Amino acid sequence: MSIRFHAREFDPGVAHRLHLLGIPAPLARVLAARGIVSEADLSLSTRQMLVPQSMSQSAQAARLLADAIDHQRRLLVVADYDCDGATACAVAIRGLRAMGAQVDYLVPNRFEFGYGLTPELVELAARRQPDLLITVDNGIASVEGVDRANELGIDVLITDHHLPAGRLPAARAIVNPNQPECGFASKNLAGVGVMFYVLLQLRAELRLRGRFDENSQPRLDVLLDLVALGTVADLVQLDRNNRILVQAGLERIRRGMTHAGIAALFRVAGRDPRTACAADLGFALGPRINAAGRLTDMTQGIECLLTDDADRALELAQRLESLNRERRQIEADMQLSAEMDLDAANVDGNALAQRRTITIYREDWHPGVVGLIASRIKERHHRPTIAFARADANWLRGSGRSIEGVHLRDILDRVTKTAPGLVARFGGHAMAAGLTIGQDALDDFSHAFEQAARETTDPALFARTLATDGALAGGEITHSLVEAINGIVWGQGFAEPLFANEFDVLEQRLVKGRHLQLTLALEGRRWPAIWFRHVQTLPDRARLAYRPVIDEFRGQRRVSLRIEQISL
Repeated sequence: MSIRFHAREFDPGVAHRLHLLGIPAPLARVLAARGIVSEADLSLSTRQMLVPQSMSQSAQAARLLADAIDHQRRLLVVADYDCDGATACAVAIRGLRAMGAQVDYLVPNRFEFGYGLTPELVELAARRQPDLLITVDNGIASVEGVDRANELGIDVLITDHHLPAGRLPAARAIVNPNQPECGFASKNLAGVGVMFYVLLQLRAELRLRGRFDENSQPRLDVLLDLVALGTVADLVQLDRNNRILVQAGLERIRRGMTHAGIAALFRVAGRDPRTACAADLGFALGPRINAAGRLTDMTQGIECLLTDDADRALELAQRLESLNRERRQIEADMQLSAEMDLDAANVDGNALAQRRTITIYREDWHPGVVGLIASRIKERHHRPTIAFARADANWLRGSGRSIEGVHLRDILDRVTKTAPGLVARFGGHAMAAGLTIGQDALDDFSHAFEQAARETTDPALFARTLATDGALAGGEITHSLVEAINGIVWGQGFAEPLFANEFDVLEQRLVKGRHLQLTLALEGRRWPAIWFRHVQTLPDRARLAYRPVIDEFRGQRRVSLRIEQISL
């Protein structure tokens, strides 16, 4: 599929003013294209965070938790099995214990219980005899589970960030910036961010009750490395408030003020915490935590984040590293089979181009890895993609990823209305969603999914384009530019710079049989370059989208280019 590059627009006057502040000219253009207009916009002090009081029911949740602490009630955190859920659980456990709570956690095995606070999971939780269940990164759709907890006399506090359905659970309190009538200005908090805000409100409530004062209260900023990790790994929009949280967490990591588990994860990933950036959290630490939830259960990931023993943390991080290697191999095998199936279905070279969605399934696929396959297929074919695996004898479980402008959860909601009973359960947000369908419903679902997309989306969204930040002059690709870029928090909704130039391709060869290593020339200068997971050779001259990075080569730091795409 041909790809058209287009340069983001920016105000040259704003870019010039930013450059006068000492920002490299290319980076000034990038920031102007992302709505940054002044030095104040780049200030990410925690003093500028949104206040917790503006989040609906946060005060009610704080009173509920404070009462539980005052009466020494047993609290049980019910976590999700991804990195956001694991970090949210660790933040909850550490924060609540610091404030005197009796608290433990339970994380469901995705292969036994599925997602969220299900009635079956409540039955399992009830064996621990909790007085209060606290969901983190889940619960907003758990109507039946909360009903069962109420029947058993167990209170429920929901903390979540996912979009609600038509009916809210009958919990004692629900803290979710996306629930109706919540006035919190940032709707993009991850689950770990929501839990952090609940702790801020709880600490304020306990101060009012005289449990401690400003000098004796527990410090919650020590949790910000965990908040940063979960926020970046969950791919939520990095609006200003989220960038403040991530920046604060990264600063703690760089100063060595991080938890033992995060330090150990940096070590096994071969990354230097002293130069930590958001990409380290998203592409190195996050996948290693997620591997536990994908292949076994998330307990090892959570324990890694909870321990204060450096040796124990390293042991757990090494186990996560081993699981991540296994996950990578499973993913590679699944991706190969997926592409073979799509190539076979696309014999005339045009079948996929006529569709707006892709639905794909294999009997032998691992249900914990289908989300990654959906993401890879979506990236290659620029179509919302749902990959399914068998959950048990009766059900298929799918995980979907979408493209910009196509709201995946809304499309699934339309499917449930146009084809009632076809989808047993679903949830998610604009860019990612999960669902369960009957074992014989795949063809009907594929048709309904495609029809719903056709009825609700603009065809122009499926013409593949790539937004770049324009071309760099050869003299602009420098160490100082890369270091300035690395000093800023980038992520979903605040995209890392991506430049595009036409290069002479001087050398190219495959590395490990799956990465293309290059030597590129521009304006008389040469740069080493790498295109990961790309094996096709390039023409002698090619227009490439790339990111400049700094790597270590024979003891020296040099600028190299990481290739992302070619314009055909």
